[in-house]
Amino acid sequence: MTEQPQSIRLNKFLAERLGVSRREADDLIVVGKVFIDEKPAILGARIDKNSKVCYNKKIIPFETEYLYLAFNKPIGYVCSRRVQGDVPTLYELLPEEYRKLKTVGRLDKDSSGLILLTNDGNFAYQMTHPKFHKEKVYEVTLDRPLEPLHQQMISDYGIMLDDGPSKFTVATSATGPAERTRFTVILTEGRNRQIRRTFAALGYRVTALHRTQFGKYQLSGLKPGKYVTIKP
Repeated sequence: MTEQPQSIRLNKFLAERLGVSRREADDLIVVGKVFIDEKPAILGARIDKNSKVCYNKKIIPFETEYLYLAFNKPIGYVCSRRVQGDVPTLYELLPEEYRKLKTVGRLDKDSSGLILLTNDGNFAYQMTHPKFHKEKVYEVTLDRPLEPLHQQMISDYGIMLDDGPSKFTVATSATGPAERTRFTVILTEGRNRQIRRTFAALGYRVTALHRTQFGKYQLSGLKPGKYVTIKP
């Protein structure tokens, strides 16, 4: 008897490759963005290594070698593959073989520190979706001393922003000066410029923001602009 190739549900395959939930994968199938062997995919479909799966007219390989990097992003670089005006992209600091990897979350141009990169969509999803509660740790410097009441408001109650309440832990940095301008921030969300916007809502400006930890991964002495391979 000829051994049949092992099959997998299409939505599970898409979730792992694209970094989306299975429900979101089903939505992609319903709106007609996914094809199997040049035919529109249907909900509940199964595929194997002989199937040709296309999403947005691009083939998704059935088998792939997953790569994972921890990178220390310097200030002045964006996380996009596209150059934004005169601002360079962090991909310019990586060898050619790593430039197809996607960043797991982002840091803005004026922020530095730990960025993870991978081609494993499922890993990216588990690191960034709020339901997994991955802690991210930042060293933050403010333009003026933080009032104790404001520190308590952020940590205990949260600050209302345009996209909802923002709450995270603000701890006095052990290495910070006496005037209370340097803090360690711990949060599990990943909203756009959340830390900067939260302090700005109380009248402070973040002058430095450096991420030191993302989930179980830490910078651990990695120099700016350098990277190491990691295990999921």
